[in-house]
Amino acid sequence: MKKSEKQKGRERTDAQKRQLQLVIGGVVVALVVITVIGYMFFNPSGAKTGDTVSVYYTGTLDDGTVFDSNVGGTPLVFTIGQGKIIQGFEEGVIGMTLDMTRTVHIPAGKAYGPYSDDLAHVVNRSTLPADLDLRVGEHYTISRSDGAIAYVKVLNITPSTVTWDENHELAGKDLTFTITLAGIAKA
Repeated sequence: MKKSEKQKGRERTDAQKRQLQLVIGGVVVALVVITVIGYMFFNPSGAKTGDTVSVYYTGTLDDGTVFDSNVGGTPLVFTIGQGKIIQGFEEGVIGMTLDMTRTVHIPAGKAYGPYSDDLAHVVNRSTLPADLDLRVGEHYTISRSDGAIAYVKVLNITPSTVTWDENHELAGKDLTFTITLAGIAKA
């Protein structure tokens, strides 16, 4: 028995609809896949203020001397913008993406500040505890007369005086850090 022309037309229309649905479904799937891949690989936002990051770093002076590194150890974890890390280091991490490595040069002003001669003090030994065993070149924690805690390095000792310096050891120095972003928790 032969199919009527009307029935053949309906079957063709139904077949075309199914074919169109398959094409549209394929296009939708392809767009979703492209969007996900694009987000994963081309997301330009990277780390930003408020994000908590984990980093490995090596810090060097201008002459190449390494003054600090946590590579091969525990990553440094901090929240960008809280001010617990030197300003230039935080700024260097902004925009980094996972597993990215960046080298940043940080001028003294955005690191530990300029060296201040006003923070080197000569103290009368009679004002210090008699049993205090100080050594030149050593670092100590002291309570200042204003109640603040200071970290000092002993520069000189005489029978009547002690000269110490409250400047950070890296004050006045430009620093270079090679930083690798090991983890990021978005704010």
